[in-house]
Amino acid sequence: MLFALLPHNSRIKQSATIRTTKSSRAKPATVDTPAAYGHATDSRLGHIVRVLMEHATVVVSGTKIAQEISSNRSEVWRLIQQLRGLGVEVAGHPATGYRLKSVPDLLLPEILEPLIRGTIFATHIHHFYKIGSTNSTAMAAAAEGAPEGSVFLAEEQAAGRGRGAHTWESARSAGIYCSVVLRPNLPPSEVLLLSLATGLAVRAALEQVNRQLDVDLKWPNDVLLGGKKVCGTLTEMNAEATRVRHVVVGVGINVNQSSFPKEFAAEATSLKLTTGSEWSRVEVTAALLKSLDREYRQFCQENARPSVLQRFADQSSWVRGKPVRVEENGPTVEGTTEGLDERGFLLVRTAQGVQTVLSGTVRER
Repeated sequence: MLFALLPHNSRIKQSATIRTTKSSRAKPATVDTPAAYGHATDSRLGHIVRVLMEHATVVVSGTKIAQEISSNRSEVWRLIQQLRGLGVEVAGHPATGYRLKSVPDLLLPEILEPLIRGTIFATHIHHFYKIGSTNSTAMAAAAEGAPEGSVFLAEEQAAGRGRGAHTWESARSAGIYCSVVLRPNLPPSEVLLLSLATGLAVRAALEQVNRQLDVDLKWPNDVLLGGKKVCGTLTEMNAEATRVRHVVVGVGINVNQSSFPKEFAAEATSLKLTTGSEWSRVEVTAALLKSLDREYRQFCQENARPSVLQRFADQSSWVRGKPVRVEENGPTVEGTTEGLDERGFLLVRTAQGVQTVLSGTVRER
């Protein structure tokens, strides 16, 4: 068995056991994972939120909710307490009934599914309150047969991962921590193009939600606002020598962070810090998944790869004419960017001639 990875993605987690069931109003898809990965959020929480949203102007009795989730009033009370612990503002009491005080900004399947209906991501949405890494869990699930379009979302990551050995700061319910399973028919050599297409999808999603944003793309997997990183992507694959078995695309977006640890503050930003206002993570996630769906469908069409290269180059200020320093495992490369080659690798003109950058951290000189 051969595991082929992009040069900058060097690890695959071991498999978990997945139970895939079609999501419905009452029972969205759930996933069974080892304790190290965390536990999928109780699907009844999402259903309670959906019931309360559908009756937003009235108080809903505990009996009514209990009937909806096929349970009893004491269990409804326990689940309401869980929702409050997640930050959902629910007014009321078992004796009087319950009412949402505001629409929750939780990435629950019951909330997201109606917004992304018609995409490949609408059927198998998995939500976690806290998880090690959405990418690690998605890779394990994909190895066990998780269908294409499976989505893994977390409110918080304990071990969020970026490119290489970098970590991803994953504050609770402040960002979007999302990984999707894809099964494209392509050789491993073309997966970098899929990573570039993901950047295009993120850019389109952010500009769709707010057309005032000036979004830039930095090769190979960063999305920038005002020169600072607002989003990073991580593409990992399981492949044979000539074909990909599955790919997991992870996307981390800083949404409502007000600050960052000092080691990240100089290079990181959030949508809130950039615009001065709170954003709906639900709205941004829905826009992201719809944009990913469009980009992926286009990517899978015949002769679509040149379009990805051209559009990435057109939408990035880093691909041509940028003085850069590339820090790799080997010698540091300094020069000026000169575009992408046909595989998606960055070309840099140095004093010794044009060099092809296969991986590494690209910084402006």
